[in-house]
Amino acid sequence: MLLASEPQSVRCARDFVREFLVHHSPEAPGAHIDVVVLVASELVTNAYRYGTEPHDLIRVILDVEGGRTRIEVHDPVRRAPRRRFASAEQDGESTRGRGLVILDALCPGQWGFENRPFGKFVWAEIRQVC
Repeated sequence: MLLASEPQSVRCARDFVREFLVHHSPEAPGAHIDVVVLVASELVTNAYRYGTEPHDLIRVILDVEGGRTRIEVHDPVRRAPRRRFASAEQDGESTRGRGLVILDALCPGQWGFENRPFGKFVWAEIRQVC
């Protein structure tokens, strides 16, 4: 799936991932689908915020095999993902800086990034839990 570099694309990615899994992995439990959707949301959000400029495209690739789902999110910036300190808004609630922490929690040791011509991709693999 190709997405525009805009905030609305995060929702489009979530909808696409959910529909893809329901169609291509109908036996997947709802909890697995929810985790994959959350991971996709975080990866696309990071690509939008830190890996694109206006008018760039974000590519989402999904693969389901056996008991795992792999997601890749491609963007045109080769800058490596890095952990950020959570930002605090005026009301004291943090709204940024949690994406990689969420990946570590949901797919520990099963995510990373690779450079590619004209950019990078961040990948994650989520195993189904029976």
